[in-house]
Amino acid sequence: MNSLNLSAWVSPIRTHPRSLAFRKPSFPLAAPTKHRCPPARLGFSVSAVLTKEETVQEDNRPRPAFDFKAYMLGKAAAVNEALDVAVSLRPPLRIHEAMRYSLLAGGKRVRPILCIAACELVGGALPMAMPSACAVEMIHTMSLIHDDLPCMDNDDLRRGKPTNHKVFGEDVAVLAGDALLAFAFEHIAADTKGVTPARIVRAIGELARSIGAEGLVAGQVVDISSEGISAVGLKELEFIHLHKTAALLEASVVLGAIMGGGSDAEVEKLRIFARSIGLLFQVVDDILDVTMSSQELGKTAGKDLVADKVTYPKLLGIEKSREFAAELLQEACSQLVGFDPEKAAPLVALAKYIANRQN
Repeated sequence: MNSLNLSAWVSPIRTHPRSLAFRKPSFPLAAPTKHRCPPARLGFSVSAVLTKEETVQEDNRPRPAFDFKAYMLGKAAAVNEALDVAVSLRPPLRIHEAMRYSLLAGGKRVRPILCIAACELVGGALPMAMPSACAVEMIHTMSLIHDDLPCMDNDDLRRGKPTNHKVFGEDVAVLAGDALLAFAFEHIAADTKGVTPARIVRAIGELARSIGAEGLVAGQVVDISSEGISAVGLKELEFIHLHKTAALLEASVVLGAIMGGGSDAEVEKLRIFARSIGLLFQVVDDILDVTMSSQELGKTAGKDLVADKVTYPKLLGIEKSREFAAELLQEACSQLVGFDPEKAAPLVALAKYIANRQN
């Protein structure tokens, strides 16, 4: 596959309208806005509290700083409980054991929490978003199970545990991923309450597009095709990551906004926010892959280097990659201007967390 012309893949495939074209990092960063995030300092553990400006009301009466740790723990616990109930242990036991092994193996639950936060930002409530939040985590888990297979990245470690195929065999691992993918859509359709059918159908369409041949699969195929090719540039790399990584993060946020009753304008602002943090997530992932150990990451470190994959550090260097991450963080936060700062606080903090995560 190394002889493929990657530009033939990149040009005609568009995941969504208003797709972010690659912008070479330009510095210094733009002037502050109400929701401007500080420059990402990768390697620094972020407290993820809002700035002083964001914690003072218009009448200058102070309000408590947003407690990001408590928010994440509370929402993750709710998501874990919902996932445990949704994918219960029932016959056939082998396939459900395999599904639950990877689905309940831990993880930060960033995607489902983004879905819930977006829903609440536009005026929705947690129960309206929870089936969609669980669905995006099921699909994310499917992508990890399949990504780790010998025919793909051939990895032995995921979330600090042996990968699914190492425990259950390749055949069951493939089927476990397939089952999670199918059940994700069933779960949204059957378990979403308090949302109009039109919004549910719209959300299902968004999710399907984000993971199909114009979404996650497109990014995965171009990623595989780019291995060992020295001519891969920034345009192709951005295409891979906007599809392989950012598309599902984008879907998570957009589904939450749709389920919460957001206007078309609100949905589109949140789409751009999510696309920015999706690309940010991958830039940070590329940096961590070459700066952290397998024990610190909970997965195999340095595998992109071994596979001769193109990465942001490989093309830009570590420092320029960090600067690009800071630019993406600022772009994401700028999309939250105009929303209630208190309701936007979780998304601001999540963007900072993604920029400063250590695994």
